[in-house]
Amino acid sequence: MIKEKNLKWVYTLAVAFILINAVCTYFEFYYFNLVPAAILILLLAAFSLDKLILLVVFLTPFAINLQDLEGGLGLSIPTEPIIFGIMLIFLLKQLHQLSFDPDVIRHPVTIAVVMNLTWIFITSITSDLPIVSFKFLIARLWFVVVFYFLGTRLFKKYKNIKIFIWLYLIPFCVIIIYTLYSHAQVNFDEQIANYIMSPFYNDHTVYGAMLAMFLPVLIFFTVNRKYSAIIRFTAVLLLVVYILGLIFSYTRAAWVSLAVALIALILLQLKVKFKFLLMAFAAVATLAFIYQTDIVMKLEKNRQDASQDFDKHIESISNISTDASNLERINRWNAALRMFHERPFFGWGPGTYSFEYAPFQHAKEKTIISTNMGDKGNAHSEYIGPLCESGFLGLLTFLTIIICVLSTAFRLYYTLKDYETRIMVLCLLLGFITYITHGALNNFLDTDKASVPFWGFVAMIVAIDVYHRNTEIQEVKGNTIAASAS
Repeated sequence: MIKEKNLKWVYTLAVAFILINAVCTYFEFYYFNLVPAAILILLLAAFSLDKLILLVVFLTPFAINLQDLEGGLGLSIPTEPIIFGIMLIFLLKQLHQLSFDPDVIRHPVTIAVVMNLTWIFITSITSDLPIVSFKFLIARLWFVVVFYFLGTRLFKKYKNIKIFIWLYLIPFCVIIIYTLYSHAQVNFDEQIANYIMSPFYNDHTVYGAMLAMFLPVLIFFTVNRKYSAIIRFTAVLLLVVYILGLIFSYTRAAWVSLAVALIALILLQLKVKFKFLLMAFAAVATLAFIYQTDIVMKLEKNRQDASQDFDKHIESISNISTDASNLERINRWNAALRMFHERPFFGWGPGTYSFEYAPFQHAKEKTIISTNMGDKGNAHSEYIGPLCESGFLGLLTFLTIIICVLSTAFRLYYTLKDYETRIMVLCLLLGFITYITHGALNNFLDTDKASVPFWGFVAMIVAIDVYHRNTEIQEVKGNTIAASAS
């Protein structure tokens, strides 16, 4: 009898929904169609937060960014509202019952992340535009809380690392195929490549950055003989699509980042210790600073612009004489450095660069794509941006995160006993290196497209260090997000 009554309620609600939706559709009110999806999200939030996070990962490549909202910020639909909701649920449950793993809390990466967030908070208070800065802080928080802090819990089950990766790989492959098809209609024109992937990705730079970031982990699935022939064949097909996508993205920074990752792979095979690499990098950076005038004079001799010819396109990377894209980056960087010199400690406020940099441009440095209003984007660097927005401590705390992640990943690769985990760490490390290299020329951590995999990769490396180090992979029983947060 109880089952029959329940079925009657189900049928009644289904018929009511169909009738109401039909009326709404007739009056051209289509938002009622979203009710089932909203109910599903609420149920997942209540009973299975880990699955909701994985759903967000799947939706991220399909998400569409709504720009120029109040305060000058954008919002990615449907992912960012869901991510914000997950963050609130997690924080409320932590206030009710603090249950976070102390090993994760004490990890150097976590300490570095907290230091960075703390300094962003402080410089939001001192910001020229506090509303903009606090919105920036909240956006950074929802990515870090969900995909780093909750991510480390999610990855206590090792299989969730692979699920996370596949849930970004597959929908992103759909976007790549869509982009290639649309691009083919215009004969793969290089100028069209800048925006042909919209509305899913704003431009070819973030699109190329994600292609480069996932190539190493995709190769992992193609060469690992522990996987079935079906999985490896699927991975090979995806790898072909990703390589084609990278070629026709015409993203020079992506190729640079892959070259750096290849160099890192060689050094890892030679078992060079991370501290020596860090010292070598510091020495190279010092020499580059000392001889910057000579380097600039050498680069100015290159006048090869971006081209559909691959060799010429790569050669154009160092063209700082006639290439408008490169020259505009230099214009933005110089403006940011002048902003830093004026406010070296607190900076101008997180997220405020695009509102403040216009007066710091010099007429001789402007390009055909410069704007006097200073309303066309950010500092085009994950390092120079924080430097001018949050002062030298803003840059230092972000670099500390990177150094801690790299140090952890290098140590794991050299010490892990389980072969599959060791190779997974290698691929995550190489993917991470592609992004931090790309970050010298662009910055995307204010978008879900890049922040979801970036903080996800960081969480995977930390989770492997805390939960899966020096042991053969076995699933962690219990302790899922849903269980530990309840």
